[in-house]
Amino acid sequence: MTKIRVYELAKELNMTSKDLMAKIEDLDMDIASHMSSIEKEDAALIKELFEVSEESDEDIIDDLDDLEEDLKPKKEHKSSKNAKDSKKIKNDKDSNDFKEVNDESKKDGVNIEISGNIIVKDLAEKLDVNLSQVITKLIGLGVMASQNQEIDADTAILIAEEFGVTATLMEPEDIEEEIIEEFQLDFEDDPKELITRPPVVTVMGHVDHGKTSLLDAIRETHVTSGEAGGITQHIGAYAVKVNDKKVVFLDTPGHEAFTSMRARGASITDIAILVVAADDGVMPQTIEAINHAKAANVPIIVAINKIDKPTANLERIKQELVENNLLPEDWGGDTITVPVSAKNRENIDELLDMVLLVAEMQELKANPNRNAVGTIIEAQLDKGKGPLATVLVQKGTLSAGDMVVSGTASGRIRAMLDDKGKRIKKVGPSTPVVILGLSEVPSAGDLLFSVDDEKTARAYAEKKRELNREEQLKSSTSTKVSLEDLFERIKEGEIKDLNIIIKADVRGSMEALSQSLAKLDHEEVKINIIHGGVGGITENDIMLASASNAIVIGFNVRPNLNAIETSKREQVDVRTYRVIYEAIEDIQAAVKGMLAPTIVEEVLGRAQVRQTFRLPNNSTIAGIYVLNGKIARNGKVRLLRDDIVIFEGSVSSLKRFKDDAREVASGYEAGLGLENYNDIKEGDMIEAYILKEVER
Repeated sequence: MTKIRVYELAKELNMTSKDLMAKIEDLDMDIASHMSSIEKEDAALIKELFEVSEESDEDIIDDLDDLEEDLKPKKEHKSSKNAKDSKKIKNDKDSNDFKEVNDESKKDGVNIEISGNIIVKDLAEKLDVNLSQVITKLIGLGVMASQNQEIDADTAILIAEEFGVTATLMEPEDIEEEIIEEFQLDFEDDPKELITRPPVVTVMGHVDHGKTSLLDAIRETHVTSGEAGGITQHIGAYAVKVNDKKVVFLDTPGHEAFTSMRARGASITDIAILVVAADDGVMPQTIEAINHAKAANVPIIVAINKIDKPTANLERIKQELVENNLLPEDWGGDTITVPVSAKNRENIDELLDMVLLVAEMQELKANPNRNAVGTIIEAQLDKGKGPLATVLVQKGTLSAGDMVVSGTASGRIRAMLDDKGKRIKKVGPSTPVVILGLSEVPSAGDLLFSVDDEKTARAYAEKKRELNREEQLKSSTSTKVSLEDLFERIKEGEIKDLNIIIKADVRGSMEALSQSLAKLDHEEVKINIIHGGVGGITENDIMLASASNAIVIGFNVRPNLNAIETSKREQVDVRTYRVIYEAIEDIQAAVKGMLAPTIVEEVLGRAQVRQTFRLPNNSTIAGIYVLNGKIARNGKVRLLRDDIVIFEGSVSSLKRFKDDAREVASGYEAGLGLENYNDIKEGDMIEAYILKEVER
């Protein structure tokens, strides 16, 4: 039985049906007579409301006691609890008293913060009002929730408004701050306890300008004699000695050091070395690196590399730096520039001296005598050792045996290794170290805290798990924009701007496509090109699209494997084209609600070219290794070089050893020939796909 009659509920509450109906009417519930039915769930909430009222409105009950005695015949003998129940809700006067309490609860000018979904009784506590009043307001909104049930943030904000309180939804960063404070994981250090710490340096710049060569030159010229010839393991960061002082280099992509790895509003990087090739100049990625460093408020030292080249032109490079708001010191500015040759190991020491000089000016300090706080630089799952994480310690001292927590991962440190692979017992600020012992693989960019006990670590990890669940719920309810549903969402008023990211094989194509799309006009939606670049579609492009709810359009380029996986996970719509007008037509049709592609492409798999063989008939066969999916003999293929489409066509031959193969699966090698195409190089990628018809 899922329902209960009004008279039955009244009997349970020891009151008359008339009194109960009056009270229900006060709660805006549509009840015609004492024979009307109420859902069992609603009845339970009404009972709970009355019980809560009894506990929390003692003063109302006390005031009514005398009045009740006058109204009641002396012969009536009921239990005191029943008398109180009937007194509370028996007539209009009682209801009015109840309303007066509500009115007195108005708290104009009061502000509260909520982190997301909130339990009803927690909301009442935050609002500093009676629980019964909050439940009454919820019923008025048509929300049936008991004191221990959760309501969403939007409902909580509406309820707060009812009491004259402004409730604001906290940003994830603020919530993180609150949790850190709650568990007392971090605090401001006493200036007297701070000592000088080594600088943390990130090397950035355009591809092929010599970042890796410069890092290798620094590493090789500054290893101690005892370590010479030893293998330096890649842990994402390493330390070198310069004039008996330590300098830490982050060997991670520059943008990551400034975006995902910003800890509590401050970057983990102290100094950025911007590498610019003396024979090439400032390029798109150079400008991107400058912008990242400036946004993080990190000082820039420019290393003008490749000065050994005959075409090197230092003055031209400096002029281009000026055009990008970096005025060199010798031109009267404050940007240090050092001409170097990573190839010939020239001026490396001068560059490092400048790093120490800038670090000295910054007065970098930390307190080593406290619980450690660091940032995860890299993390992976090792088959033999379990979860491994590279941590850059920023405050305090981290020791083997410490209990640590990072995000949802926690555990006791079983062992610590430095960048040379040696076991160490403890490390201080500005030191990179690999730790073993976490329960799971943490996320790069997450903070790591050393805590006093396992209980604190587990409680923090559980809190983070709850937050992650809430975030996933939010993201699952808010779908990303795609061309298919664009028109409907424009009509519903959900989308006012269509954000687009464009990647192309050459700058001319990118600019032409940007200009053409920017001109597309629609009265209800504005098209914004939020980013354009040359080269394949990367994971960073997908993450930017996800954050800004954008569509990614590729012209003559393809997403790499990481980008494909990320686009699926983040639900980002990626479209690739070989003809510019097709891209323009698709966007135009989507905006007008007339997009109707019946032929869609399905990627079957990818293979890497490991070797090439020239046959007597002058054709080229590629020795391939299938990375994922499969390569089919009768399917279409693309040849990709640096994720740029070089050739698109058919397979002329596919063999396993000497036998013809219909298809080759992931993890196997094969020989592959392309129809009427021979310019295949080692390192190229083969992408197999089919075109299929889809009903819309």
